[in-house]
Amino acid sequence: MQKCVSAIFALGLITLSGHAMAQAPAPHLRGTITKVSGDTIDVQSRGGATTTVTLDSNVTVSGVFKSSMAEIKPGSFIGTASAPQPDGSLKALEVTVFPSGVTGGDGHYAWDLEPNSTMTNGRVGDLVGTSGRTMTVKYPNGEKQIMVPADVPVVSFHGSSRAALVVGAHVTVNPTKAADQSTHTSRVSVGENGMIPPA
Repeated sequence: MQKCVSAIFALGLITLSGHAMAQAPAPHLRGTITKVSGDTIDVQSRGGATTTVTLDSNVTVSGVFKSSMAEIKPGSFIGTASAPQPDGSLKALEVTVFPSGVTGGDGHYAWDLEPNSTMTNGRVGDLVGTSGRTMTVKYPNGEKQIMVPADVPVVSFHGSSRAALVVGAHVTVNPTKAADQSTHTSRVSVGENGMIPPA
């Protein structure tokens, strides 16, 4: 059965199951786990605030690991958070190379990594420019040309487990609010080997 990608960033938080949400996402919680207690984790955000997050019983955990531009070929399915440039072009803030067989979530939509940033999910049409670092990313009803600076992180991911959610791990959480205003999540991306998930 074909897998599809559930994107917050998805990576955003991107998982190996579920469906894609090609729409403006809720703000993500990006930070470091400072405490683990039963079904909850405390996450200190990059701004310094700490949030206690309850892991839903069906929580999906994705492990994020370093990849490279060498893994991106014409036809590769990728996702990239980008920032608009004064000339109207897009500059990548990060690139996620989706594993083989992962599809879905194609499109171009608002993202919350930086002010005015966007997420583009689609197939790479071609790689041009210096060292092939300008990508044409095609999706239904459109395409975008996105330049990838040499210092931009390129990552991929695979299925992981709650065992990876330990103190000191860097995570991106897709939070939701319960009726009592507590914070819950069904999706977490966790960096492997000290990596900070870039989206």
